[in-house]
Amino acid sequence: MSTTSLPLVPAARPAWTASIPRQVVLAVAGSAALAVSAHIAVPMWPVPITAQTLVVLALGFAFGPTLAASTVVLYLIEGVAGLPVFTVPPGPGALAGPTAGYLFGFVAAAALTGVLAQRGWQRNPATVAAGMVLGNLTIYLGGVGYLTTLIGFDAALSGGLYPFLIGDAVKIALAVAALPILTRRIER
Repeated sequence: MSTTSLPLVPAARPAWTASIPRQVVLAVAGSAALAVSAHIAVPMWPVPITAQTLVVLALGFAFGPTLAASTVVLYLIEGVAGLPVFTVPPGPGALAGPTAGYLFGFVAAAALTGVLAQRGWQRNPATVAAGMVLGNLTIYLGGVGYLTTLIGFDAALSGGLYPFLIGDAVKIALAVAALPILTRRIER
């Protein structure tokens, strides 16, 4: 596999990201970015709108599938341990409440966009957009799917999907603009 088909960070410096201490630093930085993005929120019921989906999907494109998914798992562990990283109150209950499906969907979406990055999708605005859409669909499947078990299908769509579509379209537009530029800068 050539370096042009790897995610942003590994493509830039494969040896730099190969060491475990450096991967730990990246994972901690990524989980911190997720924590910050959780608090950039519009409170809504049953699920708040946050900047997290942008960060989750960007982590996948930047870190690749394993490190991105591990970063999101670290974030979940931090929240379950009681650190104030979630939009909802921290602790194990966060993984059973209305946001639980979205949180677990983050892991799958980070891995998915990481796989797409390994295949070079971050190099082209159209494939970045397609990858972000697929990542968002993955999050929606987990989030709305679980939310349906709590409040029913129609309420899950009206409270857990429809309000997010415009914001996620804006986040996708930001990613389409930023990721190719970031890729070129990192490669220099």
